[in-house]
Amino acid sequence: MNRQQRMRLFEGQARAFTTGIVEYINDQWVFFDEETEEASSLDEYLHQEIEVFHNKCWKKGILFEEGKLGFADDIYLFKNQDTLRIKRHLIYSLERLVEDLHDDAFIHFITTLNSLKFSIYDCIYCYNHLTFLNRNIPNSGVNFLVFDNQELICTVQHHFTYYEKSSDRFEFTLNSGKRLIIEKIS
Repeated sequence: MNRQQRMRLFEGQARAFTTGIVEYINDQWVFFDEETEEASSLDEYLHQEIEVFHNKCWKKGILFEEGKLGFADDIYLFKNQDTLRIKRHLIYSLERLVEDLHDDAFIHFITTLNSLKFSIYDCIYCYNHLTFLNRNIPNSGVNFLVFDNQELICTVQHHFTYYEKSSDRFEFTLNSGKRLIIEKIS
């Protein structure tokens, strides 16, 4: 699985985007998050890729100053009440962890997390022990993750052993008491 395929899987996750509207207030563009109703300056997202809902579809572009969204061949000027969606970012340690997982382990982890009604973007804490290890020698250890989907909490322990054979075991525990263990050996 290449990086593009993984990115498509990330974009398909629930809560992968923050959606809201923009308004021009006091000489600046303000973004209102539709979920939390919090306001923030659109300048916080300058030079990032965002999407505008225009002509009944989402169009990706790069945000520039003064309410301009640049596309490959065009510039869009925001209007009051335009609907935007901004891609959420993963916690850095989680981003590194999923990059390091073998494809099969990555897919099993994501699909199991999704089956429990959690998104990769629900992660509120990630301790990635792999970042402290030398990749050139056999290793084993545990990573700890906590997810919150606003209804339930899920903790994940990722037990890994990378010797002649690789083993990734994920232990999911929900605050409801439900537990699930999956393991991928290669």
